[in-house]
Amino acid sequence: MRIPQRAAPAKGRGEVPVSPVSSVRAVGTRAVLAELAGTHDVLALQALLRERPLPGQLDVLAAAETVLVRADSPASARRIAAELLRLDLAAAVQPDGGLVVIDTVYDGEDLAEVGELTGLGTDGVITAHAGQLWTVAFTGFAPGFGYLIGENDALTVPRRESPRTAVPAGSVALAGKHSAVYPRRSPGGWQLIGHTGARMWDLDREQPALAALGRRIQFRPVRATVALAPEQRAPTPAPEVASGLRVVSPGLQSLVQDLGRHGHFGLGVSVAGALDRASLRRANRLVGNAPSAAAIETVAGGLTVQAVGDQVLAVAGAPSELTVSSPAGPEAEPLRRTVAVSAPFALFDGETLGIGAPRSGFRSYLAVRGGVDAAPVLGSRSTDTMSGIGPAPLAAGQLLASGHDVESGVVGSPELQPDFPDSGVTVLDVVRGPRADWFDEAALDSLTAQQWQVKPQSNRVGMRLDGTPLRRARQGELPSEGTVAGALQVPPEGLPVLFLADHPITGGYPVIAVVVDSQLDLAAQVPIGGAIRFRWAESSASRDDAGPKDAAREDAGREDAGREDSGPGHGT
Repeated sequence: MRIPQRAAPAKGRGEVPVSPVSSVRAVGTRAVLAELAGTHDVLALQALLRERPLPGQLDVLAAAETVLVRADSPASARRIAAELLRLDLAAAVQPDGGLVVIDTVYDGEDLAEVGELTGLGTDGVITAHAGQLWTVAFTGFAPGFGYLIGENDALTVPRRESPRTAVPAGSVALAGKHSAVYPRRSPGGWQLIGHTGARMWDLDREQPALAALGRRIQFRPVRATVALAPEQRAPTPAPEVASGLRVVSPGLQSLVQDLGRHGHFGLGVSVAGALDRASLRRANRLVGNAPSAAAIETVAGGLTVQAVGDQVLAVAGAPSELTVSSPAGPEAEPLRRTVAVSAPFALFDGETLGIGAPRSGFRSYLAVRGGVDAAPVLGSRSTDTMSGIGPAPLAAGQLLASGHDVESGVVGSPELQPDFPDSGVTVLDVVRGPRADWFDEAALDSLTAQQWQVKPQSNRVGMRLDGTPLRRARQGELPSEGTVAGALQVPPEGLPVLFLADHPITGGYPVIAVVVDSQLDLAAQVPIGGAIRFRWAESSASRDDAGPKDAAREDAGREDAGREDSGPGHGT
């Protein structure tokens, strides 16, 4: 995607407000990253875009020095890029979320080291941290994780050289010029200076995030030990399921997924949802559901379910053997039959369906007519494996009710499925990432010249790739900034991570390239151990210094071609 650059103001004309956006970088084909000079401008732009969204804008995410804007199409992303360079932020009203006082015990493992790094000593760090007001500038990494900006830079410290594999919930931390409180147990590389019992994320509150955008935070030192209070939710009795599916065996990982939860970047919540969106839509269409109805996503086969009442099902995605077993008398063998992938079929009361290992591909989608009736969270029934939002992974014996998310009749014939990755090499088109300039041409060539293997540590958060490491041309730390599914982040070790649907919405490692949105479904079907080769998409060949007129000509000629279907085709 060609991004227009700001033109110099014409001489001899009256003064025209100039946007504080210094440049706009493409993040894949459907998002742009606006760069600004300081925190005040970042907050002002975020506030303006939330109050008056631009046409085609889906979501906004502020970070340390940037604002990410996600769009509904490539054409909208180009128009938003041009508009960002013309916005006047003078009238923007920044939100005031009020003051929150957080009782804190300053006993962190890194407190003494922070005292040495800053020259303040242990007592000086406590005084400096508790003696100033902090403002929630942006969110990311995990729901409820707010990046706090203080009134001075006395506590500016680097991240730890070696991140911890698990940071306890409630840990109060520092990194760069920010402070934060970890809302849940998670990996992290920030310097730990204390802990609190404040619940930073609670879906039972009207505003789930305690560190909400614009709020001011005051840390109050206390001496008593503070323990994070367990959630006091009353146990919810299991509902009576008169019609639905019983999980006999969940396989390796089976999750409830729909098309995701959009518009919650401000809470630190990613989109999540089905990794292969086209296959989810296909399965729903076959049984007459709405496209966004909740279904079951499962990997590598092994899922077995039993019908509670008569059901209509369809399985799409990775082609597998589907076996239906009918109950028989006490001495008779159960009757078995096979059914086709991408075709609707009946599963009568008491019958079981087993999904075998895929012949190609990796993920299958099981839709039941009416959809899976799980409780929605922030408008979606999808499971976000990183944040823990949404239904828990399926377990043996669990009952799933079928819902009423029906839109049409059952499709009477099979649908054609696309080809799915097998033992060969899967080619994915990429465009240059917003931080491709952190790498020289040799590294960019190496990205596309070699085959990358999907490592076993891969999951719905990110696909970890193995190959010849990519060397950075630029050293130092990149301030945290927003990112998207499809981004190829390169940690210091040089091995890329391809972000998938459950990725953290901000990251601190440079993004060298981004898989085009239309091929994320294909990427989701590459199995563990599979091989990937990246190929530069034609749109990435555009010059970074193209002017507004060049971009306008490109929009006129490519607006229709730029509309993509969604079919196949960590620094904190």
